Amino acid sequence: MSGDAVVRVIVDGANVVGSVPDGWWRDRRGAAERLRDSLVPYAADGVPGVPGPVEIVLVVEGAARGVASVPGVEVVSAPGSGDDLIAELAAGAGPERGCIVVTADRGLRQRVEAYGARCVGPRTVRP
Repeated sequence: MSGDAVVRVIVDGANVVGSVPDGWWRDRRGAAERLRDSLVPYAADGVPGVPGPVEIVLVVEGAARGVASVPGVEVVSAPGSGDDLIAELAAGAGPERGCIVVTADRGLRQRVEAYGARCVGPRTVRP
């Protein structure tokens, strides 16, 4: 990882939202928007072990598609599988930049680690 490169932090929206049984299933889009808004401070402050600024990319799918980006958090709607898009984004980050994927999905973790991404669990961004 280059010293001046901004680390990409890719958040598996469906997995992170689903990690807390707070009724998210009643309003998937609203849950994705709340997650997006809670991620904003991480863009400047960083995540544990990685000081800011970092590039936050929230990947959404299904009923959460179409959630708008906000300053600090780019929201990308997966046209199909969110996991496929996350793997593609991780592959595109490159080893000189650094990439962290926030997910508890074991299969996705294996896929993105093959591209050099580091994985952390949902509690990294959701207390």
